[in-house]
Amino acid sequence: MSGSVFGTIFRVSTWGESHGKAIGAVIDGCPAGLPLCEADIQPYLDRRKPGSGKYVTQRKEADEVQILSGIFDGKTTGTPISLLVYNTSQRSSDYTEIAQNYRPGHADYTFDEKYGFRDYRGGGRSSGRETTGRVAAGAIAIKILNRLGIDVCAYTRSIGPVSIHPDTFDREAITQTATGMPDKKASADAEAFLETCIKNQDSSGGVIECCVTGLPAGIGDPVFDKLDARLASAIMSIGAVKAVEIGDGIEVSSRKGSENNDAFCIKDGQVSKKTNHAGGILGGISDGSPVLLRAHIKPTPSIFQPQQTIGRDHMERTLQIKGRHDPVIVPRAVVVVESMTALTILDLMLSNMGARMDHLEKIYTK
Repeated sequence: MSGSVFGTIFRVSTWGESHGKAIGAVIDGCPAGLPLCEADIQPYLDRRKPGSGKYVTQRKEADEVQILSGIFDGKTTGTPISLLVYNTSQRSSDYTEIAQNYRPGHADYTFDEKYGFRDYRGGGRSSGRETTGRVAAGAIAIKILNRLGIDVCAYTRSIGPVSIHPDTFDREAITQTATGMPDKKASADAEAFLETCIKNQDSSGGVIECCVTGLPAGIGDPVFDKLDARLASAIMSIGAVKAVEIGDGIEVSSRKGSENNDAFCIKDGQVSKKTNHAGGILGGISDGSPVLLRAHIKPTPSIFQPQQTIGRDHMERTLQIKGRHDPVIVPRAVVVVESMTALTILDLMLSNMGARMDHLEKIYTK
């Protein structure tokens, strides 16, 4: 299977299946000399892991990461870093009924059509559990970016009809609320909405927003490797994402140029903008303003209502799934969006080091 490698210089390969022995990632291209241990990665996996709250699947996984290579005396060596997380709570019997039937909204049918074979236990490679490796790798990328003064922060913007209010934004609440919202009142309202979904054996979608601050101007390329294009590709590679917006996103299509352009100015002796409709990216290249993106997440397709489907024999039938499923994917996907954003930005920053002679001279001229 191709398509399991992400990045050009900071390259990440993820591996493993939902109900296999383990899952993980291999990172090639991490600079040497970065202090790193499992404790740097574990908090990010804890935000993603199942069984951690009322509105996530109750599959109990510790998701404890092990670093198998690429570290010596507590620092990265510049060689590949192998990350391993064992699966410990598989219940493959929950999926017996779908061995010959396709779940609506899942990759069962398309995977079968492509390969003529599929691991039906939790979706196998198509499972959201694949994102474990992305998050582990993203934790390392975030640590590098933080050392460069760059902050990446994702959070739940909305669940169903409930949205956060910018005036009550509280970053600490992101990890304190069951929804990943930085607004405790909005989170309480969203939880009430989710209770209704659960009662009706249904699920909900939502929106995750991610803001990057401290990113210097000049990151990204003007054609195929635009910063916004690479970010959109990275975020769309997350299984539940159906749309990505940069800056003001779809709202710009109904505006005039005079309303949408960001006026330049000098603030504290630095180039700045009076507004940030563009979301920190102009011509595919960062402009020094905060980079803002939103990922639109579909409702969890695993619902407990009877649904019409077909089997591998192409005969129509009714399917009612069982097992342990999230009524909403959004809270656990927040850290996945954060990780993919960080991986994209770090990879482009490393590529950017060779864009100008004065950059090379700073590194190599004595």
